[in-house]
Amino acid sequence: MSKPILIGITGGTGSGKSTIAKEIYNKFDQTCIAMIEQDSYYKDQSYLSMEDRQKTNYDHPDAFDNDLLVEHLKDLIEGKSIEKPRYDFSIHNRVTETVTVDSKDIIIVEGILVLEDSRIRDLLDIKIYVDTDSDVRIIRRLQRDITERERTVDSVINQYLSVVRPMHLQFTEPTKRYADLIIPEGGHNKVAIDILVAKIKQILLK
Repeated sequence: MSKPILIGITGGTGSGKSTIAKEIYNKFDQTCIAMIEQDSYYKDQSYLSMEDRQKTNYDHPDAFDNDLLVEHLKDLIEGKSIEKPRYDFSIHNRVTETVTVDSKDIIIVEGILVLEDSRIRDLLDIKIYVDTDSDVRIIRRLQRDITERERTVDSVINQYLSVVRPMHLQFTEPTKRYADLIIPEGGHNKVAIDILVAKIKQILLK
């Protein structure tokens, strides 16, 4: 197998980056594409109490085990399989079970800070920033955290104002300058998705 194409997809919380990643993923046969979510690489917090885990700033680069993520991406590039961690947001910690991911022709790396670490950036062939208005993003985050992560409205709003927004402005938004392509309106931008898919197919044919 030739070297995989690594595609980094980033943007703020609720920007639609996960939707775009899934749209691209679904355009290809699953035998040739793999998905790596940066959220899976939150650091193990078994040594912390539940109360202290809840205080962790999950939007700061220090919350991620990028050493392991970089190691895994290099393994995938070399054609090796990895054991991707699994993270449970209800307990703010990793679980013991992992997910085996085989190296594929296309590897999507998705997360709010995948362009923040130069080690990850340097491994990516295509870098995408999904740019969506902040009012849309907070509404999407509210819907997701309440329905999927069992959070209250007040806790989501407080977290957004005190942590998520300032971290986005400090760490995520500045990575836009590293992007090869900036996509407005997230997963609703079908034209951008079609162009991306066509570009990926063109690279695969070379």
